[in-house]
Amino acid sequence: MVDVSAKPDTVRQAIAEAYVRMSAKTLREIRHNPKGDPLEIARIAGIAAAKKTAELIPLCHTLLLSHADVKNQMDSTGVHITSVVRSTGPTGVEMEALTAASVAALTIYDMCKALDHGIEITNLRLVEKTGGKSGTYSRRQKAVSRKR
Repeated sequence: MVDVSAKPDTVRQAIAEAYVRMSAKTLREIRHNPKGDPLEIARIAGIAAAKKTAELIPLCHTLLLSHADVKNQMDSTGVHITSVVRSTGPTGVEMEALTAASVAALTIYDMCKALDHGIEITNLRLVEKTGGKSGTYSRRQKAVSRKR
């Protein structure tokens, strides 16, 4: 584990996303799942996963998160997942945001696999991160700005 004890606490935020591609039939039936609402259960699973990231990724620091949320949006070919995680501390929350998005996607797969074994999880990626020595990264702006 990297020693972050000399780093100052700063507000840090990370946004990650994933996409769950599925058949049109599965999308039509997604809200009528006998197990419950896959989108709401995926939201809760993603938030819980963000809080457990250090238990899943061996060298991640245990962080006190001040905010974690997951949003799901259906479109014509699947479900777009976005996670947002925030903390104040000496290290970033990118892994927590990525873990939240990936576990949310896996939860949707698990809840819908009986309807569609061809579900694909794609485009897991960091969208943005702010705070810390390295400054801001934004995939949307396709630029990295660094503090000097």
